[in-house]
Amino acid sequence: MKNFPDIFLRSNVNNVSEADIVLLSVADESKSNSKRKGASKGPHCIRIASNESEFFLREGKLIPTMPMGGNLNNKRIYDLGYLNREELYSSIQEVFTLGKIPIITGGDHSVSTIALRAIGNVMGKVSLIYFDAHPDFVSTTTDYYGSVLYDSSKYLNFEKSVLVGTRAAEEQELENVQKARLEIITPLDIAEAGISEIANRISSISSDKKYISIDLDCVDPAFAPGVSVPSAGGLSSTELIYLVKKAASSGVVGMDVCEVCPRFDINQMTSNLAARLVSESIASIPI
Repeated sequence: MKNFPDIFLRSNVNNVSEADIVLLSVADESKSNSKRKGASKGPHCIRIASNESEFFLREGKLIPTMPMGGNLNNKRIYDLGYLNREELYSSIQEVFTLGKIPIITGGDHSVSTIALRAIGNVMGKVSLIYFDAHPDFVSTTTDYYGSVLYDSSKYLNFEKSVLVGTRAAEEQELENVQKARLEIITPLDIAEAGISEIANRISSISSDKKYISIDLDCVDPAFAPGVSVPSAGGLSSTELIYLVKKAASSGVVGMDVCEVCPRFDINQMTSNLAARLVSESIASIPI
């Protein structure tokens, strides 16, 4: 991983004002309680994986690979680089106010709380599609990666939001989910109904003011071992990419990909998946 720079080679404009989509990275896991440390290294490995797995170097030319669906050719992408946690709120709000779509790579999943607050304070409540093995709806402890939904509740339209891939919930989280009238789609629901039906259900639930948040532990550890809190019985890589692309294709106000923990990864499987998610999502977002 030493032959490629720590910048997104997909970036093709020189500043935020020229961009449609702005990439931001937050190498921080200060709000994580996981015993598996290392999520702060996730953004770096996602960037390197994007450049290594999505480009070929041949005869001195850098040749990008194309997405499975959608189009990258007409998308103007700017890499804002690394931000401190303290800089994230103002940066997202500035990017969003300029009419750009922020895509954040973390770091622990609490970056979603900051993003939702920044966007919500501009446009009001948003619809959330939250891919995670855990609901992150703890309310007895707050301001950490397990309380994202509770901490963000002021900015969420819960009846137009959905948890996807969830399978490791605490009792209080399920109580909070029920009180909020928030729908959960488990991996078993996907197995029973089929991926196309689930994609349609997600589309029918969410609104046009939609934020997509992805904790890579929504994926089964067989496909994504390098996460902070793995849980057996998750989505496949293809299922996740399909559902995210379908959700993104009707537009998003922002997006994040979090909780890549490279220390526990195998052959960069998880970093490569995260990188593919970023590219495939950008390709599917209408501009």
